[in-house]
Amino acid sequence: MHVNSDMRTERDTLGEVAVPDDALYGAQTQRAVENYPISGLREHPVFIRSFILLKKAAALANRELDALDAKLADSIVAACDELLDNAEKYRPQFVVDVFQAGAGTSFNMNVNEVIAKLANPERGSYKPVHPNDHVNMAQSTNDVFPTAIRIATLLLLLNELMPELDRLAMALANRGEAFADVIKSGRTHLQDAVPVTLGQEFNAYAAAVARATRQLAVAATDLRELGIGGTAAGTGMNAPRGYRHAVIRHLNEMTGLNLVAADDLREAMQSQLPIAAVSAALRNLALELTRIANDLRLLASGPQTGFAEIILPAVQPGSSIMPGKVNPSMLECMNQLCFHIIGSATAIDYAVQAGQLELNVMMPLMAFEILFSMEILKNYLPVFVAKCIAGIEADRAQCEAYYISSPSLATALNPIIGYAKAAEIAKESAKSGTPIPTLLREKKILSDDEIARIFTPEFLAGQAD
Repeated sequence: MHVNSDMRTERDTLGEVAVPDDALYGAQTQRAVENYPISGLREHPVFIRSFILLKKAAALANRELDALDAKLADSIVAACDELLDNAEKYRPQFVVDVFQAGAGTSFNMNVNEVIAKLANPERGSYKPVHPNDHVNMAQSTNDVFPTAIRIATLLLLLNELMPELDRLAMALANRGEAFADVIKSGRTHLQDAVPVTLGQEFNAYAAAVARATRQLAVAATDLRELGIGGTAAGTGMNAPRGYRHAVIRHLNEMTGLNLVAADDLREAMQSQLPIAAVSAALRNLALELTRIANDLRLLASGPQTGFAEIILPAVQPGSSIMPGKVNPSMLECMNQLCFHIIGSATAIDYAVQAGQLELNVMMPLMAFEILFSMEILKNYLPVFVAKCIAGIEADRAQCEAYYISSPSLATALNPIIGYAKAAEIAKESAKSGTPIPTLLREKKILSDDEIARIFTPEFLAGQAD
């Protein structure tokens, strides 16, 4: 086989393959590069890290169970540590597209080959450490890939995304406190309704984010159950006795995730329900964030022909043709992120149901979609909080003008002057445009003291307490 001077020849079970001379990966990885030139997207750094942690844990387990020579195991562990300690340096070696062959065999071999190259003293050699015989010992892509998905999802969710969600909820609650005394017209069916405070609206948004975050945490619980040790079909063939428990013990020492062995290794390979559950919780979070973003865009609409009850921070000019226009850009970006997350959840739904018999081969799609969804959200949330939520201000005059002129304000009078009399006042207010407090004063229906007592945040919007 003739190859260019900057290429080397490697061999796998299908024959010879030309591989870039400076590549740490080998023949099977190169075949995947050539077979799947699809998106240009590569696996998430946390997913790569999870794979390497798993390979390290497997080598340690095999060594202590006398399944793998100690020197070979130590070489594999050292190679893994080199990759973990210098992740940015070696990331270009993980070249398999996220859209690849079913089950993720291509990426598993990418990792096996890179570790083997680093573990061996001679470049281009798989001696004494072989990617299949030693790095992949007591493993199959079928139990390694789903295990790595669960570990990576937990690491990204617990360590990076959930703290940002907590900060978002706190920022919304802070705005709720700042707006506690701002009475405004409530709206149901997009029609005027009884008054609320702007603070109550923002506190409700904070509560919704907190609830969605709790649901995410609950959904993630089952991710801690791992099917490692099931190897090809969940029977454990080729794994030494005690292997899966040893691997999980080492993984817990490395990650602190409180991982456990699945009760049924077959189920852990056939079913990816835990991934579906987290994906569904992410979708529910995205639905809530979309709803909140839509509300804020509506409340900020205007400034002259919309609600204009809140003022958003101006982050960029809003138009290439209309001078002075400022758009709710940060909220619009949040909407787009949420739509993508919802779409990713649908893709995961299809992948989860596509498993057949002993294996679900659609795991590479699941891995990409769930990690990418969390990645874009955790990257955007700090900017969203700083440049949007934290800087929202209330247009107090606008809020008061709307609520004081709303006929629905008469609802507060029901227990005081009766439904019929309150209805008369509401109709007259709507017809004449005269605010209800003014009508009550002009008609001497209530005293000034009674009117002052009724039209306060505590009376109008504090009854739920």
